[in-house]
Amino acid sequence: MKKIGFLSFGHWTDSPGSRARSASDVLLQSIDLAVAAEELGADGAYFRVHHFARQLGSPFPLLAAIGAKTSRIEIGTGVIDMRYENPLYFAEDAGAADLIAGERLQLGVSRGSPEQVIEGYKYFGYEPAEGKTDADMGREHTEIALKVLEGGGFAQPNPRPMFPNPPGLLRVEPHSPTLRDRIWWGAASDATAEWAAKLGMNLMSSTLKTDESGEPFHVQQATQIRRFREAWAEAGHDREPRVSVSRSIMPIVDDESRAYFGHEGRGSDQFGNIDSFRAVFGRTYAAEPDELVEQLRDDEGIAEADTLLVTVPNQLGVEYNTKLLSALVNDVAPGLGWR
Repeated sequence: MKKIGFLSFGHWTDSPGSRARSASDVLLQSIDLAVAAEELGADGAYFRVHHFARQLGSPFPLLAAIGAKTSRIEIGTGVIDMRYENPLYFAEDAGAADLIAGERLQLGVSRGSPEQVIEGYKYFGYEPAEGKTDADMGREHTEIALKVLEGGGFAQPNPRPMFPNPPGLLRVEPHSPTLRDRIWWGAASDATAEWAAKLGMNLMSSTLKTDESGEPFHVQQATQIRRFREAWAEAGHDREPRVSVSRSIMPIVDDESRAYFGHEGRGSDQFGNIDSFRAVFGRTYAAEPDELVEQLRDDEGIAEADTLLVTVPNQLGVEYNTKLLSALVNDVAPGLGWR
């Protein structure tokens, strides 16, 4: 049994081929797709966060809106760039959205990927401390946020407050008591996966990974997941971790899907440089459902994970992506024993 969700990058462009022509379009369509995914029986609705881009940038209003219109589906991010985040404000917004959703948030956070502007986090008011990198800063923000989400008091109360305070030091409110266990780290390397395990974060591994062996993407990803689980066991946490992987999977079910993605199935992994490190990018799976079943059986990364996030072409609109998710849930997943 695997949990199956979608991951949307939330692109919008005012161009003839796009069915998401504005920020308003993509926000409202994201809510509608999450509702449709829940009705189909999918398990998760996840959204990528990019700043300074025509994509989804501010996750918590969207997550709260989806939480208010759904009742079962997990709602998450993949990922929030913690270089841009005030950890305390992050904890406040996350706590509020999680309570609105009935404690269903699954928040993927990370150091982030290359952005649209140079050192964009500086425009948000953040700079690495002397001798530190922006990646260090992202991890430091994450560690502070994790501590705040634990719910312990740390702030000295005013002896003459406007409203009565509970006894002792104060914490950030609103507080969601279970959210700390539902934070995921988006790891590109084996080392950061192990770091996440030590801190008790779940693992989120995408379609891009640091190339550490030259092996196929799915093989390297499976190794990363195993190292994460080993580090988790060594840390002695008292719960089982969760692991998600992302994939581009396009079922070919009609002429429309064949026209859009029929040529993608001939692709393979790609190796290249991104943000000064060598990376491997996973292939796109595009085929009729029975062929997808055979192809996905051999994916070692998916086999190691408990959650699969399928990247969706959101600019094709809600109707198309509902059809894509329906084929995955009803035609592909059962053939692999995932349902």
